[in-house]
Amino acid sequence: MTRRITMMIDDDLDKKIRLLQAIMIQKENKSISYSFVLTSTLKKALK
Repeated sequence: MTRRITMMIDDDLDKKIRLLQAIMIQKENKSISYSFVLTSTLKKALK
């Protein structure tokens, strides 16, 4: 189940997330959403 949450992210973190997104898009050669990158990064960090 997913939940929509609004939050503020510092510019430096936004740039890092966008960079990860670009890398993932290049590797997978398909569209990957910002929220997918953010969620997968949080899951890895909170294990």
